[in-house]
Amino acid sequence: MMFIADAMLGRLAKWMKIMGCDVAYYRRIEDRELVHLALKDNRMILTRDTLLVRRKRAKGNFFLVEGNSYKDQLKQVAKQFSLNPYENLLTRCIECNIPLTEIDREKVKELIPEYVYGNQKNFLTCPGCGRIYWPATHKDGIMKTLEEIFRT
Repeated sequence: MMFIADAMLGRLAKWMKIMGCDVAYYRRIEDRELVHLALKDNRMILTRDTLLVRRKRAKGNFFLVEGNSYKDQLKQVAKQFSLNPYENLLTRCIECNIPLTEIDREKVKELIPEYVYGNQKNFLTCPGCGRIYWPATHKDGIMKTLEEIFRT
């Protein structure tokens, strides 16, 4: 399932991308454009905006997210759409929302810190922006946060 999150849900969109969900997000976007993109790309609108959901073209294609905490929001969206928070973990670029691809270790040697190159074996890259990803201690923090959110 593909989503588009309104400007009020930036942290939710980020954490959904961390979970591997396809979530389009724009910091500044008019409601009319958001609804247009949702229809054009067949995306479910995630919003907190009660005025947006009243738009005729948005009817039946939105989920009204409640709660102020991204943790509560993430739990609510995952439950509503039966999303497994661990199934596709860290498989999308957090910036571009594009699926990551494996990249040969030698190709990133000059692009990453020497320490990282010496201690990591596997690397992923974003075909869109070129960012390079590797398993590091931040993954432990991500896992801890997800376990805290989804423990019940």
